[in-house]
Amino acid sequence: MDFSWLPYMNGFWIFPLFCLLFMAIMMIAGCGMWFGFGHRTRNGNGHETAREILERRYASGEVGKDQYDAMRHDLSA
Repeated sequence: MDFSWLPYMNGFWIFPLFCLLFMAIMMIAGCGMWFGFGHRTRNGNGHETAREILERRYASGEVGKDQYDAMRHDLSA
């Protein structure tokens, strides 16, 4: 048998290793997106506070300026 090609295969083991590493990273990222990791609000527990809901509704135009000010005042009290 001729093994003269063997010295050229020194780094060939790196490619399958990178493929396995890439697949593991993609599986972890996919599970994270499936279970909602990374989609947390500012308070960190995954639930919006009343103030955040009010700000979101005001930004989307569901609540007018006067109603927003009144509700913000009620939340502050």
